[in-house]
Amino acid sequence: MEQKKEQAENLVGQALNLVELVGYQEGAVVSRTVIKQQTGTVTLFSFDEGQGLSEHTTPFDAMVYILDGEAEITISGEAHYPKAGEMVIMPANKPHALKAIKRFKMLLIMIRS
Repeated sequence: MEQKKEQAENLVGQALNLVELVGYQEGAVVSRTVIKQQTGTVTLFSFDEGQGLSEHTTPFDAMVYILDGEAEITISGEAHYPKAGEMVIMPANKPHALKAIKRFKMLLIMIRS
């Protein structure tokens, strides 16, 4: 846990390229926490083609910003296909899932208040 905190602290006060902060890994989903506070989190993810997160709900709205590639984001059974430079807000308490149509990277922002 302390190691994650050190990683986040190393990011503070620097100009950084989000796309370069998380790499692709064959057959995997990779995540990197950028900010973790009681009031919310900012996390980078990379998904190899065909990888995803199964359907789930969260008690808070979450915003996904696609940094690279193309995703399928399903919210309450309705599919959306954002590409690099586009975002989707996933509403609280609605089932949603993510899948990589092509390998993609995203920034997930969740505010808990």
